[in-house]
Amino acid sequence: MESRSVDQHEAPIYEALQTFRQMRVVPFDVPGHKHGKGNPELTDFLGEKCVTIDVNSMKPLDNLCHPISVIHEAEVLAADAFGAAHAFLMVGGTTSSVQSMILSTCKRGDKIILPRNVHRSVINALVLCGAVPVYVNPEVDHRLGIALGMQREQVKKAIREHPDAVAVLVNNPTYYGICSDLKAIVKMAHDAGMYCLADEAHGTHFYFGVGMPISAMEAGADMAAVSMHKSGGSLTQSSLLLIGPKVNAGHVRQIINLTQTTSGSYLLMSSLDISRRNLALRGREVFAKVVNMAEYAREEINAIGGYYAFGRELVNGNSIFDFDPTKLSVHTRDIGLAGIEVYDLLRDEYDIQIEFGDIGNILAYLSIGDRPQELERLVSALAEIRRRFQRDSSGLLSQEYIDPEVVMSPQEAFYAAKKSIPLADSEGCVCSEFVMCYPPGIPILSPGERITAEILDYIEYAREKGCSMTGPEDPGIRKINVLQ
Repeated sequence: MESRSVDQHEAPIYEALQTFRQMRVVPFDVPGHKHGKGNPELTDFLGEKCVTIDVNSMKPLDNLCHPISVIHEAEVLAADAFGAAHAFLMVGGTTSSVQSMILSTCKRGDKIILPRNVHRSVINALVLCGAVPVYVNPEVDHRLGIALGMQREQVKKAIREHPDAVAVLVNNPTYYGICSDLKAIVKMAHDAGMYCLADEAHGTHFYFGVGMPISAMEAGADMAAVSMHKSGGSLTQSSLLLIGPKVNAGHVRQIINLTQTTSGSYLLMSSLDISRRNLALRGREVFAKVVNMAEYAREEINAIGGYYAFGRELVNGNSIFDFDPTKLSVHTRDIGLAGIEVYDLLRDEYDIQIEFGDIGNILAYLSIGDRPQELERLVSALAEIRRRFQRDSSGLLSQEYIDPEVVMSPQEAFYAAKKSIPLADSEGCVCSEFVMCYPPGIPILSPGERITAEILDYIEYAREKGCSMTGPEDPGIRKINVLQ
């Protein structure tokens, strides 16, 4: 990393916007609401302070596509805070960061080694660039029904069998908090002349917490997509893309500019700037409290009986190399309820909104804004749900992850001639679209994968239990697009 003197107390975008607000500039540019005057209902709803800084790029405020002043300074500060060679402020969510990471390293026909339990944004990127996935199918914890991390031997085998692959992608961590041996995988990739990319959508706090799993930049990864709006406290849709010293920052900027808006939101960028400053100055102290809250909640939930709030006891040194202690994942099947059923009960009966429920687990997402009294309320609600709604667990589906049968690349399948047929009649066909529960957004089916009886059973079961199914053209998911 180049040496530079930076002061993490600074927030250049925020400070430039404060100056701009005081100048009372007359706007003959876009946006058309003209500091909120043209849309009083919006101003009333969001507040004058908010809409007056929803402005267009201009000389004093720099330009996200080609930053040379305050945005550039904010990027330098972010890179320093996260230990990266360079950081890019991203306003298209971590989806945009993930896609830019893959599009920067892969082109049509290139192979990329990755686990199948990736977010759909990864496979979307393969649809866009035409790269070919080489899946390292993760081990599954059969009690919890969840996919685990990438085993070192499996990654080694994939690299040996596909020496022409250009990159290895790793989740750091998974949605459930499971981490692979990232440092070892980085070394394997680099020894083979491949890039190592990390999807750190759920790992922002790894850079600031004490006793956390290793972060991508510390492990020597080449690129990392970091979802600042998740555990980092910035506004929804704001993200960072971090790169290591061996990646050409100018090339990555060009890739980002292929798809990212030319009208970057200053609300999103200033939130990244302020949140980075907050984490750099107070992150260690704040995330220590988050870990303590999560550990306390795990103990209390496990004391209820029936539930299993899992944690570091799962670590096995390989497929679960480490565990994110902030993740409050709870297995619900032993009380006779699918995770999505507990999710619905918490929201409908107790006014508690958790991150997601799938067929066997729920995830309560803890971050810098949570307080102990709110956790007490969650624990009490879970105890009451067990008392009121517990039933026999026989007949509940246990498998969350199903190994795919890949027939062709996502891009080939997505753009191939296709037909729409009833889902019930699709067994044996090759899918040309996505089917997933969102959240977490990990596809059950991706373009180019064969539809099996097991997958159809899973989709029907998840729908029956109330999972929010997304992906296909048919919003009712009664029909599916398959190759002709």
